[in-house]
Amino acid sequence: MRQLPSVDRLLSHPEIERLLSRLPRPLVVDAVRRVIEDTREAIKAGGRPEISLDALVERAAREAVRKSQPSLRRAVNATGVILHTGLGRAVLAPEAREAIAAVSSGHSTLEIDVETGRRGSRVRHVEGILCRLTGAEAATVVNNNAAAVLLAVNTLAEGGEVIISRGQLVEIGGQFRIPDIIRQAGCRLVEVGTTNRTRISDYAHAVTDDTALILMVHPSNFRIVGFSETASVSELVEIGKDRGIPVMHDLGSGALVDLSAFGLKDEPLVQESARAGCDIVTFSGDKLLGATQGGIILGRADLIEQCRRNPLARVVRVDKLTLAGLEATLRLFLDPERAMKSIPTLRYITRPLPEVAQQARKLASALRRALGDSYQIEVIDVESQVGGGSLPGQAIASKAVTLRSSRLSAEDLSNHFRRCETPVFGRIESDRFVLDMRTVEPAEIQTITTRAQMLANME
Repeated sequence: MRQLPSVDRLLSHPEIERLLSRLPRPLVVDAVRRVIEDTREAIKAGGRPEISLDALVERAAREAVRKSQPSLRRAVNATGVILHTGLGRAVLAPEAREAIAAVSSGHSTLEIDVETGRRGSRVRHVEGILCRLTGAEAATVVNNNAAAVLLAVNTLAEGGEVIISRGQLVEIGGQFRIPDIIRQAGCRLVEVGTTNRTRISDYAHAVTDDTALILMVHPSNFRIVGFSETASVSELVEIGKDRGIPVMHDLGSGALVDLSAFGLKDEPLVQESARAGCDIVTFSGDKLLGATQGGIILGRADLIEQCRRNPLARVVRVDKLTLAGLEATLRLFLDPERAMKSIPTLRYITRPLPEVAQQARKLASALRRALGDSYQIEVIDVESQVGGGSLPGQAIASKAVTLRSSRLSAEDLSNHFRRCETPVFGRIESDRFVLDMRTVEPAEIQTITTRAQMLANME
């Protein structure tokens, strides 16, 4: 214990002094104290830790640098899940990133009408283009789709009954369930049909004088197959018009382009629900739309205006950065071909398999050069998933690079690649560390290779 240097001695070391010139002093001091305390505890426990001055300085410097890194930072997604919730879901298009940077670098026209100089609505930046793309009368935006559903249901049906099929009482994620949202909105839930079969007659028989809303929820995070039946949107709209009850369709993911040509089916388009006559349609901004996180509500102008006037609308409103990214992304959809090329989510979904395979071979060669013969490196066939509660059960053929070591477990390899300045996330299968290349950009191959070289240098 007496051989342990003091905090002041470590702080006066040239290496630590260099750190103090570029890192906050409290952070460096905390790192030094932590290293000394950890070493003291290790000695008390009977261990024999390295207590030389240089060793302690190295550990303190490493700890200070680690603590100085932002917690929220860029990562490499090689998991095979395109819309990975843990990794931030949609990667923004260059146009969206540029728009966010421009708006965040100074003042903006968020709620000012340039023509009149008067206060305006922040949602006007995206409403016009949303209506143009979908055919809806009006639109508004809140901070996520759960909020969109809550706001719309509360506005249209508070104190009344909401009819919904039992097969659509989904859990959105994070324990947010449709029944809970309906109750939180101040409405009474009326379940009709069964889990696998709900006919239009079930809805018709459930309508009473207290019915305030007919709600249809697209089960975007699971599928019911086999002996199943569900009423169509057009059938529900017909009942709604006949009985004077608004019909709302929650689409969840919210696709604006048809992906069936790429083998991904059963995802309804927003435009189809709007054309079918749904009074309200809700969907996410950061899933198949490929934009910033947001919940989009569109439909009848009078109902959208009611949603805007609801006090909850202020609670769940979006900021200028969200709107900037959303507007730029929506503008790309004016030219669908450009959208497919520019929006990363759509590009990853539709990326040709030969292109993915070429990327995998390039990474495998780089890893073999970096790691040598002590690792088994292969290119294998795998399947990617869209993820984010979108297109459940529909896999996309992909290619992956696998790493296996006789010295390190797959978990060890995963930890090594994950714990770096730009974390690399893969998955583990059959005691192999797997890097699915579908969502790996060409520039990110160097990031993975550099981390592999650090692994080789440790041996």
